[in-house]
Amino acid sequence: MLHLLLGDDGRRSGRVGVVADDWRVTVTFRDEADVQRAVQSVREHEVEDDVRSRLGHLVAMSVDGPAVFLYSGTEDTAREADRVVREVLARHQLSAEFTLDRWHPLEEDWEDASVPMPDTAEQRAAEHRRLIDAETQQSLTAGQAGWEVRVELPSHRQAVELAERLQAEGRPVIRRWKYLVLGANNEDDASALAEAIGQEIPAKASVHTLAVPFVQFDASKPGT
Repeated sequence: MLHLLLGDDGRRSGRVGVVADDWRVTVTFRDEADVQRAVQSVREHEVEDDVRSRLGHLVAMSVDGPAVFLYSGTEDTAREADRVVREVLARHQLSAEFTLDRWHPLEEDWEDASVPMPDTAEQRAAEHRRLIDAETQQSLTAGQAGWEVRVELPSHRQAVELAERLQAEGRPVIRRWKYLVLGANNEDDASALAEAIGQEIPAKASVHTLAVPFVQFDASKPGT
């Protein structure tokens, strides 16, 4: 993936993160060969005074295969970037499909710009529920846990005892000396499991959750 920063000096930057990226314009080309031509044309176009005054250093560009992504912190800047790139493509007789998306932090996904951000507690809960459902479906489809619950015990003996109790409850556990790892399909399940385990472990033990895709849990292998 190639990252470019549309800056006042017209030079490239390898950091998309130097600008806010809540809004994204996606420009998708049918022919991947047109991408580099389009990028070069945008680079040449951005040094013009009117473009610099309209965008400044507020847009970052990322190239990945047949798609060009333009990131900005505001809707106005994103739409202005959309207009600038459309002008450049028209000038060079290039065609592409454009979409405008906004990052939804609760759902942790890009949504079409027409989808409103959740304003009420009910809407925020619904968006969170969609995230949890998506995580669960991803875990079930992969046949692997998308989240881990990691437990560190003060001693090997305590780790063995806790692992045996959890296995007796029907929970698959990976045990490595003083450490236990359990899987969960989504963040909410991982948090609930961590809270339950936290009530059983000694004060000097620790438990935390972590999103780690593609972790295989096998109940037939209780650990060593």
